[in-house]
Amino acid sequence: MKKIVLSIVAVMFLASFSSLSFADEMGKMKEEMKGEMKGEKEKMKGEKEKMKGEMKGKHEEMKGEMKGEKEKMKGEMKGKMEEMGK
Repeated sequence: MKKIVLSIVAVMFLASFSSLSFADEMGKMKEEMKGEMKGEKEKMKGEKEKMKGEMKGKHEEMKGEMKGEKEKMKGEMKGKMEEMGK
């Protein structure tokens, strides 16, 4: 009877020890995953900023083209108005 109780206590001790070890491992994994996720988030943020810059550049380019077209049309209209006035 004494051996059975002693072996049950030993099993319970080992089970609790392994669960503590498991909890510690889970904590480490959590921290590793947190670090990886932070790295991915920073990477995505960088890509987002890069795309934002590219879009701003394209917008400025289109804005310049439109301004050029507007000035060209203004010049043409001015020329036609002068012709009509003569």
